[in-house]
Amino acid sequence: MTGTQPRIELYVRSLLPDGAHNRQEAVIDRLERLDAEDEIEGFSVIVWGKQIARDSSGARTEEGEYILNRVAEFKQWALSNNVSLESFYQKHDVANDATDEPHSAIVLPVMGLAEYEGEELRHVAPCTTGEEVHTIMDRLDRLERGEPAAVESAGDVSILSD
Repeated sequence: MTGTQPRIELYVRSLLPDGAHNRQEAVIDRLERLDAEDEIEGFSVIVWGKQIARDSSGARTEEGEYILNRVAEFKQWALSNNVSLESFYQKHDVANDATDEPHSAIVLPVMGLAEYEGEELRHVAPCTTGEEVHTIMDRLDRLERGEPAAVESAGDVSILSD
């Protein structure tokens, strides 16, 4: 990083069982602490649903467009940094009751983290390099220690930090 503090966006799925809700609360507590200690510029929590289909009426709402734009931005970051977001989101076919033809939907994660430096996306968690999954907790640990992300964007080059 260039010395500026990152801004964090935490994406959380709504209406979850207690165990997942407790994990979300633990992450939010850590982000609040990082913000209070001026380790991050700030953070926002964005609530999203379980899935979104690109051609659905929900995708044409302001919230749906926002989510699809963010997912596209995350995909571009992953391509540019040679990482996988399979641990972040997955696609699957959903039955369409009106037409009897399935359509593709993006299953959104229970929780995802995007880290920005200014307007530039610098890190997405969870992500995978090779066999190693870089989790949200891993990134929060590194932030607390003042360390860069394990996958650090550097222009067109990806640097894997130890």
